[in-house]
Amino acid sequence: MKKILILFAHPALHKSKINNILIKSVLHEPGITVNNLYEKYPDFYIDIIAEQQLLLEHDIIVWQHPFYWYSGPALLKEWFDLVLQHGFAYGEKGRRLEGKKAMSVITTGGRREIYSARGRNHFTMNEFLVPYRQSANLCRMEYLPPFVVHGAHTILPEEIVNAASGYKRLMQTLRDGLIDDTVLHSVEYLNDIKL
Repeated sequence: MKKILILFAHPALHKSKINNILIKSVLHEPGITVNNLYEKYPDFYIDIIAEQQLLLEHDIIVWQHPFYWYSGPALLKEWFDLVLQHGFAYGEKGRRLEGKKAMSVITTGGRREIYSARGRNHFTMNEFLVPYRQSANLCRMEYLPPFVVHGAHTILPEEIVNAASGYKRLMQTLRDGLIDDTVLHSVEYLNDIKL
C-alpha cells in the first residue's frame, strides 16, 4: 500500500462549494494524510523540518487547491519556496524525494472548454500547471496528470457528489497500486480514467 500526502491549501474553506466535499471524501481513508496548510499555518510560519518529514513518510504527494489567478494560493507557494530546499529536494545531493509521485488536484470556476488553445484562457490546464510539473521534475519526482473539477460557479450538487466519489476512488486506486503507470499517463486529466 502506498502512502498519500495531500497538501491541502484553501484560504477560504468556509466559502468552498467543491474542495470542502472533496477533502471530506478522503479525510478518514487509511494510508491518506490530509495536511491542511491554512489550518496548520494561519500565520504562514511553516515548520520546514516537519513538512520535510511528512514528505519523506509518503509515496504520493498531492497538491490540492483552488486555481487562483492561474496558480495556487499564497501559502502553497510559500510552502514550495521553503520546504523544497536545495540539498533536500533538488541539487546534486538533494535526492530525498526521488522516485515519489506528485500530482495536482485543482478546482476552477471556468468550464473545461475554456482551457484550450481556442478557449478564452488560450491554454490547457496542463499548460498552466507546468510550474508544478517542473517542480516535480526538478525534485526527480514523477508528475501525474491532474484531477480537475471545472465550473465551480455553475456545478450542480450531484456533479459535486460524483466528483468527490471519483476523487475518493482515484486516491484509493493510487494508494492500493491498482493502476498501471501507462494508463495514468494516457489521459489529460486523471478524472478521465474509468475506475
